[in-house]
Amino acid sequence: MAEGVSLSEQPIKLVAIDLDGTLLTSAKQVSERTVRALRCLPGAGVKVVIASARPPRSVRQIYRGLGLDTLQVNYNGALIWDELNRRAIFHRPMSGHLVREIITSARALFDRVLVSCEVMDRLFTDRDDQSYTTETGKIFKPDAICPVDDFCHRPITKLMLLGDPKMLVQLLPALEAKYSKLVTILHADDDLLQIMDKGVSKAIALKKVAESYRIEPSQIMAIGDAPNDVGMLQLAGVAIAMDNAHPIVKAEADWVAPSNDDHGVHAALVRYGLCS
Repeated sequence: MAEGVSLSEQPIKLVAIDLDGTLLTSAKQVSERTVRALRCLPGAGVKVVIASARPPRSVRQIYRGLGLDTLQVNYNGALIWDELNRRAIFHRPMSGHLVREIITSARALFDRVLVSCEVMDRLFTDRDDQSYTTETGKIFKPDAICPVDDFCHRPITKLMLLGDPKMLVQLLPALEAKYSKLVTILHADDDLLQIMDKGVSKAIALKKVAESYRIEPSQIMAIGDAPNDVGMLQLAGVAIAMDNAHPIVKAEADWVAPSNDDHGVHAALVRYGLCS
């Protein structure tokens, strides 16, 4: 370990990394030096785990590029995915009835709000409108465009409400007042509300992944930038925030790395003695 940089006396055996704003640059790429460093970690007995809000299909190319064989955390922790065998290890969805009610409440206030629902690794929406979309939506088309009732009869992994940022700022407190005891609502992007089951978080899912590898939280390094990363940073023995991170993320960090556009993940691995 580098001198005076770790609050944990345990060796790091698992590195958990957020994608957007952390591992990925603004161009949505992983720098070559970071790829080389991460690909060396398994040989040193260190697991590399992606922990993202994205679905499995949107992580697949990155996962393969890093040569990973580990479990991954998707949908902010609503899903733990075994990519090698293409199966869910853990899944905590919301009831379709609850999601239908939330959509009805949202559109009673703003009928133009766009709705997308992720069911495991499939996307459903009722409006073919790309004026507001996610990073995944830029790459993959919906699996079905159909009435809300046609996809809300089943458990829903994640509900996304998209639209003008000024509209979502007004919509957020209204939904929190009515549903905060049932769901978690994240507003990390100006034009997107992400809604998952109340018992979902990256921290909960990461702890389950670590337990499956018989790794203690004190042996985890977690790296992130957004408020939905705070829990896993609090869980980890070593917490790293990117220089571009939200202030509440930096407040939880043992060290603030350079930005995602300046090889911040690689810098953290070097600083804590995991690569050269």
